[in-house]
Amino acid sequence: MIQRKQTLFLLLAVVAAIACLCLPLGEFATGSTLGGKAVMYNLWIANPDGTHDFSVWALFAILLITCPISLVAIFSYKNRMAQSRFCMFNILLSLGWYVVFAVMALNAKDATGGFSISATSALPAVSMILHFMARKAILADEALVRSADRIR
Repeated sequence: MIQRKQTLFLLLAVVAAIACLCLPLGEFATGSTLGGKAVMYNLWIANPDGTHDFSVWALFAILLITCPISLVAIFSYKNRMAQSRFCMFNILLSLGWYVVFAVMALNAKDATGGFSISATSALPAVSMILHFMARKAILADEALVRSADRIR
């Protein structure tokens, strides 16, 4: 199970998603120069006064769903087609995360005046690429098994 390269890709995708869950995604420029900056995480926006705005919880929910699906894909190594479908579903969820992220950032940018993106917001794209690479390796394994069945 662990010796397969797609398992390593899926494990790295889980690590990237968990890192993105924990780190800040960007900062909002507030109107006052003395107040500081509001920081956007996946679950909340931390305001300079110490309060939290939970209006971006959907980002957290989407990434939280991708982690167990990746783990299920890792442990369903005997069913390669289901594993491939799990990878494709996670790719679609990551695309959905970026759509929700763009909507949330644009809505908050209109309210606050500016938004600077952190490098952490690229981690779902890294996860998406890793899921794509895992899916490609899974399908290659399936093709190899099917060709071996034809030889018998």
